[in-house]
Amino acid sequence: MSRVINVDATEAEVLKTCASKGVTISAIEALVSGGTRVVLMNPTATQVMRDAFGRKVLTGDVRRTPLRSWAR
Repeated sequence: MSRVINVDATEAEVLKTCASKGVTISAIEALVSGGTRVVLMNPTATQVMRDAFGRKVLTGDVRRTPLRSWAR
């Protein structure tokens, strides 16, 4: 199982919800397509957050922010 979920929520909302559930975040980023991508520490934590966010969990393709430019 993946440790990554994409959520239709702001980074602040994700941080607050994770803190309230006692879940540790490994990485977090805003998505270009809207919402937030969050990587959690383990699959158990990921399932806890899937349950917490319910219908706000995004499925399908999302657009991420490029980490670096490959243009020369």
